[in-house]
Amino acid sequence: MSLTDYVPYLFVFLKGLLWFVALVFFLSGLDDWFIDLYYAVRSVYRRLFVLPKYHPLTEAQLLALAEQPVAVMIPAWQEAPVIRQMLENTIRTLNYANYHIFVGTYPNDPETRREVEAVREHFDNVHRIVCPKDGPTNKADCLNWIYQGIKLFEKEHHLQFAVFVMDDSEDLVHPLSLKLFNYLIPRKDIIQLVVLPLEPKWSKFTEGHYCDEFAEMHYKNLVVREFLSHSMPSAGVGCAFSRRAVEAMTSLAHNQLFNINSLTEDYDIGLRLASLGLKTIFVKQAIDRYVSRRNPFTGKWRQVKVKEFISTRGPFPKTFRTAVRQKSRWIVGICLQGWANLGWQGSLSGKYMLFRDRKSLLTSYVNMLGYVVVTGILLYWLWIYLSPEAYRYPPLVERGTWLWYLILADTFFMLLRIYYRALCTFHFYGLGQALLSIPRFFWGNIINFWASSRALYLYARYLVTGKMIAWDKTSHIYPSEEDMRSYRRKLGDLLLERRFITIKQLEEALSRQKKVNQPLGAILLEMGLISEDDLIQVLSQQLRLSSREIEPDQISLEVLRLVPKQLAVRYSVVPLEVQKSGHLLLATTNFLTREQVEELEQALERPVTLCLTYRGDLALALRRGYEQLATAAPTEAPEPRWGQELVQRGVITPEQLQEALKAQRRSYVRLGDILIQEGMLTPARLQEALRLYTANSAGRLGDFLVRHEYITFDQLQQALHLQLARVRSLPEVMADLNLVNQEVLESLSPNGRTA
Repeated sequence: MSLTDYVPYLFVFLKGLLWFVALVFFLSGLDDWFIDLYYAVRSVYRRLFVLPKYHPLTEAQLLALAEQPVAVMIPAWQEAPVIRQMLENTIRTLNYANYHIFVGTYPNDPETRREVEAVREHFDNVHRIVCPKDGPTNKADCLNWIYQGIKLFEKEHHLQFAVFVMDDSEDLVHPLSLKLFNYLIPRKDIIQLVVLPLEPKWSKFTEGHYCDEFAEMHYKNLVVREFLSHSMPSAGVGCAFSRRAVEAMTSLAHNQLFNINSLTEDYDIGLRLASLGLKTIFVKQAIDRYVSRRNPFTGKWRQVKVKEFISTRGPFPKTFRTAVRQKSRWIVGICLQGWANLGWQGSLSGKYMLFRDRKSLLTSYVNMLGYVVVTGILLYWLWIYLSPEAYRYPPLVERGTWLWYLILADTFFMLLRIYYRALCTFHFYGLGQALLSIPRFFWGNIINFWASSRALYLYARYLVTGKMIAWDKTSHIYPSEEDMRSYRRKLGDLLLERRFITIKQLEEALSRQKKVNQPLGAILLEMGLISEDDLIQVLSQQLRLSSREIEPDQISLEVLRLVPKQLAVRYSVVPLEVQKSGHLLLATTNFLTREQVEELEQALERPVTLCLTYRGDLALALRRGYEQLATAAPTEAPEPRWGQELVQRGVITPEQLQEALKAQRRSYVRLGDILIQEGMLTPARLQEALRLYTANSAGRLGDFLVRHEYITFDQLQQALHLQLARVRSLPEVMADLNLVNQEVLESLSPNGRTA
């Protein structure tokens, strides 16, 4: 038989396959359409009759409530590359004080243990719980041992946690997440926040399809599910349980909080607790924020009010292989183990939601069969085009037949599905990602097919061998400092929100920033648009760092000796004190990256803690402090001595003297800042020079810069002259503050000014 003899059989096969695929698509499309319609009707009803009766929850309400003790549980198996960054970023981010973090590690994972211990040296609210067995067991087993460690901690410290939170080792938590849990518990027992993958580059389709799926699930599907079935599976992150819920679960499961026979213990516990009549809630809570955005057509900046969701964000697999591995674990736990462990329990609406969870096993294969049918038809058309003399077979689908209308309905459902997917993605990520969700829709179907195939293989192997499926975890890479900064609120938006600057002023500063490549805060200060007090206040909020004023004469020489001058100059830090925890408190005007902090800790051989200070305070402390250290004896500056004499004579009060000294310190400017402001050096060039200076020189910075041809001698003299001119004497400051008159000053200092 020739190849053409098989074509009729192929047509019969494609016809039957087309009928099967079209019927499954139609039934699944009806199911999804019902959810879409229900959500649309519910949204209209809430907008017309519910929302007008209630004021939206505000950030002020969350912050006003007294804090309950919170326990955060983080399981960790081979998470050494990310766990330290996650813990440090979480502690720096959370706007909450009364909480403890418990990290579960394994005896045969020393790398993760070492990273957690490094964080424990810095923060006394981080605790490591050791699982008794070597890893990997599974995530549920690790969480159960974390819970046992929490119980022991409670007993030893006479404390009871009211809220138990689940997070993963790669998560970026929202600053107000614990505040929101604190607000809702104990009125609610299970709380699930929105979970959003970090926004990828446009070309990363594998990473991006997670954004689309999570957006649709958390914007629409979970809302309908909670309302219809009064139950909600946990996502495993951004999820909190009340103490009542935790105790109810452990009392029924032999003191085990999570089901070790499930790879998706979060999904399992959510449904089990709902069956006990406990109150579950999915919270799609957003707070109003004002952000600055550039008009793409006019190029002008404008302030826009946006909704910022209190959510948990994190990176997701970037490659096809890792995505298949992760999703196959989800499918095993939700579809296969969930079916075996939970059956079809609950009300009719609950059973319907279980059906929706488990239908993906079938639809993922049918989607692929649909691609096979389309490919077969396209190949037939190509064959006809290349062989015009070939026999013409009747069309697979004739207009006006049942199959014709079925395919039309399926096309409508597919377009509707693409529309809703894009709409939900738009709400969380904007127009660009919404448009990209269209091609990613089809790529996601391919990933889901291979994930379903792998899930069936894993579960079949488990049924044959009886061996529990191990923790098939995804290798994580923590977001970069740039990603974390993009998730935090921008400095310009915070300044706009507090009305420290206007949109026009921000636009001018951003335009100047492109030319000079300086930090926005430094540009705003140089332009005189904000005060340094305002900048420090906002930076403290943005970076989650405390702020300090520095009086150089009050820094002990013993503390100064702990940080060599070269390191202090290179990293723009000055040591203030050794804290009770053994950490060295360093003041800085810039946010140091994690890598820079680690370099400092390694060089100083001790952990450090950062705080923010004023540029003048830091500059004066560096100069005067290390000058005193060079002479090995403290020296008293003449101007403060004059001020003390004024206090003794009763001319001014001690408080007025401190105010004058503070204003005088603010006028001090470092040489490097002058060189950058005057365009003699770029920030990058100065940093390069500082690295060489701290490694090879013990002389003055200005001489080093001239010697190595970073600047000319004339430029150095000009910068030194500007530096001296900008430093205000204490008599000048007192006169400006109207504390004393010129006659009194001249009676103390004939010169009226001291360099």
